[in-house]
Amino acid sequence: MAAEVLLLMGPPGAGKGTQASALAEAEGLRKVSTGDMLRGHVREGTELGRKAEAIMQAGELVPDDLIVAMVRREVSSMDEVRMLLDGFPRT
Repeated sequence: MAAEVLLLMGPPGAGKGTQASALAEAEGLRKVSTGDMLRGHVREGTELGRKAEAIMQAGELVPDDLIVAMVRREVSSMDEVRMLLDGFPRT
């Protein structure tokens, strides 16, 4: 099965999230937002969320390895990979 992945990149405040929502809905894609994932993991108290929360509380940027782990977990839960990545990769 082929994967379909769209990626939106741009500076903060450029409208990525707004465009991602509209595009994902129009194309029937699952919107995967790293910011939403981070907040969800923190709220749920997952191991990744606890690590990320400590880093965020220190005012630092969550490292790519944690973000990649969250994205991998999200992708592994999909039956069919048709998604739009919002805010990933960051570096």
